Amino acid sequence: MNIRSLTRGDGVVIGAAVLLFIASFLDFYSADCDGPYCTDMPNGWDTDLLLVVLPSVFLIGLIGAGLVIAGRFQPESRKVSGLTLDQWGAGFAVAAAWDSLWSLMVTPDKLSPGVGAILALVATLASAAAVIATPRVPALKAPLMNASGPAGPSPYGAPSPYGAQAPQPGYGYPGPGGAQPGQPQGGPGQPSFGGQPGQPAPAPAAGGSDFAPFWFAVPVTRPLYAEDGSSGTIAELAPGTWYLAVEQRGQALVAQTQDGRRGVLQDTTGIQRG
Repeated sequence: MNIRSLTRGDGVVIGAAVLLFIASFLDFYSADCDGPYCTDMPNGWDTDLLLVVLPSVFLIGLIGAGLVIAGRFQPESRKVSGLTLDQWGAGFAVAAAWDSLWSLMVTPDKLSPGVGAILALVATLASAAAVIATPRVPALKAPLMNASGPAGPSPYGAPSPYGAQAPQPGYGYPGPGGAQPGQPQGGPGQPSFGGQPGQPAPAPAAGGSDFAPFWFAVPVTRPLYAEDGSSGTIAELAPGTWYLAVEQRGQALVAQTQDGRRGVLQDTTGIQRG
């Protein structure tokens, strides 16, 4: 599990889930009365609301947020009934927002929406908006941990990608001190071609003489699929680590990991070249 896989939109979902959990313990309804004839107002966990509000607003909203976050740590090929976990979570989040809005519209007579109902609506609407907008808004797609601390040194004096510490010397890393004995040091457009000791150097690109291997980093965790075209994943590429692209296949790249494994990176959007 790599928390650098989370985006700013995921941060909104997490914050909304916390707010929704707090709202479940607050009064869901309020009444204008005082004295001994006033009764305690129910919250989201009260048995009077158990069959309506608890499952349709609070539980489905919290479960939806959990599925969205869990989906960030699962390969895109892993699906449940044809949908990924974050897609299921997005559906739950939208349903919770609608149910929360509807619960305010059908408030019983002589009662008004309480602070719990209002906060629940704010939380579910924020969660639903985040899961819908994150794939479409670049600011929300940015890594959540981008500014978590000072970035370590990166190749050629440039900032380390996505706020992560630069890789330590050892795996043909593009920059001073990154190559192992017997390996040439790489630079922009001239990456190292040496593998780890005892491992063969990556093969040159097939099908085109204009392709030159290069170093790259991914913005979020992405699966690396087998070269034979099967749907199985052989590894996951994580942000903050440099990988070597050794071949291009249409929009996809054949990448080599630190331990010498090679596979196909199908989603190359947003990668940073070294």
